[in-house]
Amino acid sequence: MKSILIIGMGRFGRHLCTNLAKLGNQIMVVDENEETLEDMLDYVVSAKIGDCTNEAVLKSLGVDNFDICFICIGTNFQSSLEITSMVKELGGRYVVSKANRDIHAKFLLRNGADEVIYPDRDIAEKLSVRYSANHVFDYIELTEEFSIYEIPPLPEWVGKSIIELSIRNKYHISILATKEGERAKLMPPADYVIRADEHLMVIGRNADVDKILKQLR
Repeated sequence: MKSILIIGMGRFGRHLCTNLAKLGNQIMVVDENEETLEDMLDYVVSAKIGDCTNEAVLKSLGVDNFDICFICIGTNFQSSLEITSMVKELGGRYVVSKANRDIHAKFLLRNGADEVIYPDRDIAEKLSVRYSANHVFDYIELTEEFSIYEIPPLPEWVGKSIIELSIRNKYHISILATKEGERAKLMPPADYVIRADEHLMVIGRNADVDKILKQLR
């Protein structure tokens, strides 16, 4: 469980808040819109109305007490930049700022952000991979080179064990889990026999996974 401050209750900020709350984190939210804050009261330990470009408001929050500070302001870059800088100067331990453009990210990183996130871009990339490949059911990019994919097994894998197929040596991927509906089996043992009606969560280089996907087409 972590203590988290979220500044800005736009669409992304609200989704971030609700999901972090479901994972058991303690959250404080700040926004200028009272109605927006009222909708989040069931998910947070504290909510405050205020303009965070005002340093006095930020000081009153005790930003140095939070494990992570999220700056979720996407429509006003100047405000996002100012708040990011002040939060870091006031002792923010780890500052994550939302950006829409690469040039904005560069300025945010130079002015105090420890990490910059691109929610719209990241979702677009994930969906483009998922819907352009018929056999990718989910996708998580880890780096430019490595990703996690949810894929069906190759026909020749069905009825054979992981060790029998020599998955890691032959295909250069690792199976992190098997998934049937909403049920998942994490880290299946080497003698696990692959079934036709399940999906596999695999990790590997994008180029190696793409070779497998081509065999599924």
